[in-house]
Amino acid sequence: MTAAAEVPEVALLQALSLGVKALGLNVTEAQQRQLLSYMALIQKWNKVYNLTALKRPQEILTHHLLDSLSSISPLFRYLAQGAKGVDQEIELLDVGSGGGLPGVVIAICCPSIRVTCVDTVSKKAAFVQQVAASLKLSNLRGLHARVESLKGPFDVICSRAFASLPDFVNWSVGALSEQGVWMAMKGKLPEAEMAALPSFAEVFHVEQLQVPGLAADRCMVWMKKSVTLSTEASAT
Repeated sequence: MTAAAEVPEVALLQALSLGVKALGLNVTEAQQRQLLSYMALIQKWNKVYNLTALKRPQEILTHHLLDSLSSISPLFRYLAQGAKGVDQEIELLDVGSGGGLPGVVIAICCPSIRVTCVDTVSKKAAFVQQVAASLKLSNLRGLHARVESLKGPFDVICSRAFASLPDFVNWSVGALSEQGVWMAMKGKLPEAEMAALPSFAEVFHVEQLQVPGLAADRCMVWMKKSVTLSTEASAT
């Protein structure tokens, strides 16, 4: 490979490193290179798997990788407060994962988290499996299934611009552990969706996300099973 051909990769690595620093993350250089390898796989197989409408590497870096990376710090903060610590094995389900966003990014950056990316499109689940094999990510798997059919239990169930909050929790409640949480990445604050949540789910935290280089609203909505539901379940 010529020096000229290496320049784009060097520039992307520099842009990624700056984004990681802006997000305050501890992502090693090896993990950053894995992230770029993942992005290269997205670009290579996009026509076959229909993974993204974005074509330019810089757009994929900002709109997909850095956007997904913005979930890492909130996830670590939650795990640090929970019964399971950051260093303990966590089961995470990424619903409607598509090409693996944010699931693959979480698997790369958080080796102690076992990530399952589920999608109803078999080609996209197969792509995630291919990423796991190519990048040697033993904590990642792609699963072709409807989330309603999964039993779990998963400690964290996440989604990124997947569906309305009511649909998200209705479809995945059977897979959530008793003390588990839902982690929904959204654009603007979905007040109407939050108000329409079923009685078994409640919002316990909302935080704004800042994505380096992306001038768009982003937020994280955290939900859990309602106290009423947990009390009823323990009484039966």
